[in-house]
Amino acid sequence: MEPRQLPPESLFPAIAAQIRGALSTFHMASIQAVPPEARERDPDLDRKAALMDQSYYRLLRLVNLLSAAALPEDAPLSLQNRDLTELVGDVCDRAGGLARSLDLEVRFSCDLPRHVCAVDPQLLEQLLFHLLSNAFKFTPAGGAVTVELRVQGRRVLLSVTDTGQGIPPERLASLFDGYLHTERQNPAPCGMGLGLALCRRIAERHGGMLMAESQVGKGSRFTLSLPDRQVESSVSDVPFDYTGGFNRTLLALADALPVRAFLIRNQD
Repeated sequence: MEPRQLPPESLFPAIAAQIRGALSTFHMASIQAVPPEARERDPDLDRKAALMDQSYYRLLRLVNLLSAAALPEDAPLSLQNRDLTELVGDVCDRAGGLARSLDLEVRFSCDLPRHVCAVDPQLLEQLLFHLLSNAFKFTPAGGAVTVELRVQGRRVLLSVTDTGQGIPPERLASLFDGYLHTERQNPAPCGMGLGLALCRRIAERHGGMLMAESQVGKGSRFTLSLPDRQVESSVSDVPFDYTGGFNRTLLALADALPVRAFLIRNQD
């Protein structure tokens, strides 16, 4: 019998699992070679170890992104009734501390003391962190990133607005298509162009949509629109990402953060 030819994308999860294993071994070995106590005593050693940590988290984030992009579109969601005010506020608090390493401010705007809605909390958190990561990458020091949560009619609107460089009109039309950047862009680092496509898929899987608006030189706004609904019971699902027990916030924002964000004092 001839071996069955598999499409390359179907191999991503298996390849990703192998890479994660190797990365985990590398990270554990680096911790043993340079333990936290030694880093706390020696600032120069801490800076060198932070560079290794930054590379580790960025590689792991990329592997997760490629693996997630290959998941079948009909995979079930893990819908749960969650307080979005608390969920989004917690993400903003966690991201805000690290944003200071970029001299950026994260603001959370919400007039809702509590609002329960059915979402897949892990996927929603991943989407929000990716939008924050993009905002951090393209907003110069001294700028601000505002996360707004509100209800309009029977929709929940979650927006991320930055004061960054903005997106040229000719790029807006294909922003969510999913592509690999063939050229480097400033300011570095530049993403691969896969994350926004995944964010749109997450939005659509929730029965919602993701929209973008931007003005060059003034900034961008990404708005997630979700149906304002609740479910009677949760639906189990396989976890969407992999953190290996490490700092989830550093992992989610690794592509945007400078080396100093990975110093030992910032990894608690």
